[in-house]
Amino acid sequence: MKDNDEQSQQQLAIQFQMFEQQIRMIQEQLQAVEQAIIELGSLNLELDELIGKTDGDILAPIGRGIYASAKLTSEELLVDIGNKNFVKKSIPETKKILQEQLKKLEKVKEELNTELEKINAELTKVFIEHQEGHKHSHGENCECKEECTCENEEEEECEKKEEEI
Repeated sequence: MKDNDEQSQQQLAIQFQMFEQQIRMIQEQLQAVEQAIIELGSLNLELDELIGKTDGDILAPIGRGIYASAKLTSEELLVDIGNKNFVKKSIPETKKILQEQLKKLEKVKEELNTELEKINAELTKVFIEHQEGHKHSHGENCECKEECTCENEEEEECEKKEEEI
């Protein structure tokens, strides 16, 4: 019986490690999505500052935190639409693209949160089942006399088996 307990404890530890790994992975993805949402929101505000600033000086990023002083000659922007393909867009058109990207990111964030809730529910279920030391399953002889958790059609048959004990 001790071997079964030890084996059960090992299986539980492995399950908890798997849950922890899944949770950590989703949390990392959530953090990346939230960071992207913040950056897009900031960019959206910065675009507002460009309106009416033609012929004004701006700092243009050229990579890795390095900026060049530049003169804004037009309110037309070059927007990367994927695979290094650029198209000219006005500031309002660019803001619309950003809003669409923000909506997609918010949806991904909701999906990740839902997945996290599912994993937490499953983790709780496994923990509770382990705490109870058993779970009722159809056809299993159990002497604990606890309420049966069999599904609808099986419930009557399972209750009869428990009454026979």
